[in-house]
Amino acid sequence: MIEVQHLTKRYGRVTAVDDVSFRVERGEILGFLGPNGAGKTTTMRILTGYMPATEGKAIVAGFDVFDQPIEAKRRTGYLPETPPLYPDMSVGEYLAFVAKIKGVPPAERSQRIKDVMARTRVADMADRQCSKLSKGYRQRVGLAQAIIHNPDVLILDEPTAGLDPKQIIETRQLIKELAGDHTIILSTHILTEVSQTCQRVVIINKGHVVAIDTPDNLTAQLGGAKTLYVQVEASGADAAAALGKISGVTRVIESDRSGTAIGYEVETQSGRDVRRDLARTVVTSGWGLLELRPTRISLEEIFLSLTTEDTAPPQASTTATTAAAGDIAHE
Repeated sequence: MIEVQHLTKRYGRVTAVDDVSFRVERGEILGFLGPNGAGKTTTMRILTGYMPATEGKAIVAGFDVFDQPIEAKRRTGYLPETPPLYPDMSVGEYLAFVAKIKGVPPAERSQRIKDVMARTRVADMADRQCSKLSKGYRQRVGLAQAIIHNPDVLILDEPTAGLDPKQIIETRQLIKELAGDHTIILSTHILTEVSQTCQRVVIINKGHVVAIDTPDNLTAQLGGAKTLYVQVEASGADAAAALGKISGVTRVIESDRSGTAIGYEVETQSGRDVRRDLARTVVTSGWGLLELRPTRISLEEIFLSLTTEDTAPPQASTTATTAAAGDIAHE
């Protein structure tokens, strides 16, 4: 549904986007992550036809953004970081105007406006001027204008910026509901939002794609050695020493203690699954096994490792290169 091939954008001697390639399948929600200045907004503006690329190709809903811009725009809904509202219009007037210029048939406009106001929960503000809306309502009206013509593709730049916690949850749910019927690229700085909303993630840094994968795969692949959390009831025994003797275990660290229950983080050699041996050691020692589960690095830690110089692990570049090559191979 969306194909980006070797996209590059230069401003004089400054390269904002450098050879970016990825694809988004029909009905998928793709999280687009990166620090400020990484090239996220520039890439999204190119995909929406807001600005041209210096090099490369972008296809949206089957239409080349550069060769067939009008057809591509008709099938795209865009919510920029600052919602494009007309301050002197009321919310209802503004959405009626947007529906008209986006080609919604006259017979359907009234019902479509009612539907999108209900979905974005702005119906109570229909008669209020856009200039008098709070930031949260401005954001939701911006989302309403993006979906009013029922586009195939939605490109959302920070869609929950300025919303309160309840509104954020509601907007996340709305975005999930839109997936399937719409293909969505979602840019955000809220990393928990990505893990809760997006099927796949593209991380971009200094104009380059550094990782493309699912949130779960990124945490697994970039986590390096596997860490397990074990909670036992050992009645004063030196459980850490016993667990540390298991083949494949490299380190045991006490992480918490509550009464007779002690929790340990057990680091293991990469590729070794020691869960059965851990459970066997606990049970044969006569201790109570209260919990045994893998722990994973967070999306925040992955983001920092891939976008901070001198801290990125060797696996990061390998994972990113492999993932990006796999995406291009589909094209």
